[in-house]
Amino acid sequence: MLKTAPSKSSSRLITFQHDVITGLADSPKRLPCKYFYDKRGSALFDEICELDEYYLTRTEQAIMDRYASEMGAQIDSGAMLVEYGSGSSIKTRILLDHLIDPVAYVPVDISHRHLQRVAERLRADYPHLEVIPVTADFTRPFSLPTPRQPATHCAVYFPGSTIGNFEPAQAERLLRSITERCGDGGGLLIGIDLVKDVETLERAYNDDAGVTAAFNLNLLHRIRDELDADIDVEAFQHVAFYNDAASRIEIYIRSLKRQTIDIAETSFQLDAGELIHTEYSHKYTIEGFSKLAARAGLELHRSWTDDDRLFAVLHLVVTGGQA
Repeated sequence: MLKTAPSKSSSRLITFQHDVITGLADSPKRLPCKYFYDKRGSALFDEICELDEYYLTRTEQAIMDRYASEMGAQIDSGAMLVEYGSGSSIKTRILLDHLIDPVAYVPVDISHRHLQRVAERLRADYPHLEVIPVTADFTRPFSLPTPRQPATHCAVYFPGSTIGNFEPAQAERLLRSITERCGDGGGLLIGIDLVKDVETLERAYNDDAGVTAAFNLNLLHRIRDELDADIDVEAFQHVAFYNDAASRIEIYIRSLKRQTIDIAETSFQLDAGELIHTEYSHKYTIEGFSKLAARAGLELHRSWTDDDRLFAVLHLVVTGGQA
């Protein structure tokens, strides 16, 4: 009998299951935050971005509104813009409107359906721009498409302070991969959340409406529904707090009782009060992030902040050598 290759959807489920089982087998237990963004998760995150407590998105967007023309000039003409993690595309549109003769836009995202919807809308609104979506996990190797029109250089756009989800060593490795991907003449436009008072930080991840909690716990809904796991989602709660020593928000799912999670004939025991780590959100100073980026072969050329210095957008260029 002729064997057929597994579909992309089944391959993604196999990877999802592997990552969940591996994470729950760790001590302490963890779940990868990249799996937040299924259809429901993406919708919940869009809702988070509208919350009063969540200053990050509106502040970054205000910076883009104010300085996008300077950013476009800094990136220069003829670029192929590669975006890591395609969200609602609001900030992307602001940047695209101010780029000088870009040859292509390449959104990279792990959520295939969400990515295709974003690409279709952008093709309709930017008919002269080649839009080439790539479904991939940008933390792992992936291939860039070749645009119809040759690009003068590659510019990576990494908004939303997503770099903060990575521990410093992981962030450096990711920045090194961006340096290699961009090559000589390339650069990175990136958003970073800045260090600030603890109250503002913790309120941003513990909103009164409970949207962030629903977003975090959606991971358990995905595990139950997509992996056919035996899990009592109601027996868990969202936890988020600021770790001053590590300059980061730490996000967990707490077990409310002693219980068992069963996945694919594998059982995991949890004690009452036990935490499952889901996300870090590191906060930086511009100077501190510049030093991190320099070790990855990127040099800070420009930075833009809001008046209250809550958030920053940085443009860094490939230096031609890595420390």
